[in-house]
Amino acid sequence: MKRLKNHRAREIWMEKTLKALPAGSSLLDVGAGECAYKPHCAHLEYLAQDIAEYDGTGDKGLHTKAWDTTQLDFVCDLYDIPEDRTFDTVMCSEVLEHVVDPVRAVEKMPRLVKPGGRLILTAPFNSLTHFAPYHFCTGFSQFFYRHHLDRLGFEIEEITANGGFFDVMDQEIGRVSRTRRQYKVWFAEPITFLVMMLARLNVRLISKLDGDRLERTTAELSTFGWFVIGTRAR
Repeated sequence: MKRLKNHRAREIWMEKTLKALPAGSSLLDVGAGECAYKPHCAHLEYLAQDIAEYDGTGDKGLHTKAWDTTQLDFVCDLYDIPEDRTFDTVMCSEVLEHVVDPVRAVEKMPRLVKPGGRLILTAPFNSLTHFAPYHFCTGFSQFFYRHHLDRLGFEIEEITANGGFFDVMDQEIGRVSRTRRQYKVWFAEPITFLVMMLARLNVRLISKLDGDRLERTTAELSTFGWFVIGTRAR
């Protein structure tokens, strides 16, 4: 079986979660960007918002090279989303690290959720610089979600870790050669490759002893991020 990686694991969880939402219910995708999850929302009333300032390019960190925001329904800052209607579900995936005030963002979104509705959140636990200059926070722990959702009147329905410490180590070791080339840090490539391959093999073997992918015991130390569903009290 092919090893499940960070991005793919999140895609699978999001697809499952979105397809389970009641047909005909409304969903607002906050910070939707290219509306990557819209195909999983054909049974929903799907609306998308984004500030639409990132264009895929930059000279610092990681970039996408291209970025298409033509499918958006609302082009505005997250904090300025109109509150003249509420939604059965508000989703915000991999966005909180890109807003200048994530606490204010988390306080805004509940005002867009109907009583009894859901808030779906994902964000990195510890991210590298990406989408610069729109990268303002490296990540969020489970305690961030637990604290703020509780005080905002949400009951956590699910909070699941995307991998554990050794999965994160595997990914970051895999970046070494590419990062060395990107930043022109000289080192003998064959030596780098051999050392990195041995290190990755080691952490992959250990990760197999750390429980199932979404139930890693080491997730409390480090993970790619948390998958969170909160339900607003009626």
